[in-house]
Amino acid sequence: MTMFARFSGRVGGLARQVQRGFTLIELMVVLVIIGLLAALIVPNVLDRADDARVTAARTDIANLMQALKLYRLDNQRYPTAEQGLEALVARPAAPPVPGNWKPYLEKLPKDPWGSAYQYVNPGVKGAVDVFSFGADGQTGGEGRDADIGSWE
Repeated sequence: MTMFARFSGRVGGLARQVQRGFTLIELMVVLVIIGLLAALIVPNVLDRADDARVTAARTDIANLMQALKLYRLDNQRYPTAEQGLEALVARPAAPPVPGNWKPYLEKLPKDPWGSAYQYVNPGVKGAVDVFSFGADGQTGGEGRDADIGSWE
């Protein structure tokens, strides 16, 4: 056997060893690392969606309160509880009919959870109160289920 044949045999053996790929342990280590990263990142991303909904509700409530203040400036009073927030979109037919009514909003927004905003006149925490029941759609609650209102 020539020296070239012995050398080429060794090179071929090395090439076969290099093409072997990853071991099961290496793959398991990579999967554990990916799992740990996902466990740390996913809860933070999910909490951001809830924070965004709360911020959107607060913005809607602030806009509704501005429209209510304009209504009061034009008509010397807020809409009655019976007239509700609809009085900002359509001229109320129920007394007292406002004399200087204008459309104050194009349409009434829904809260980020798909429910209607609540309106109370006279308000419990202010002259009038506008609020959302939060994620659970019920009075009270804590965290993402807490009520979000014009008093905040």
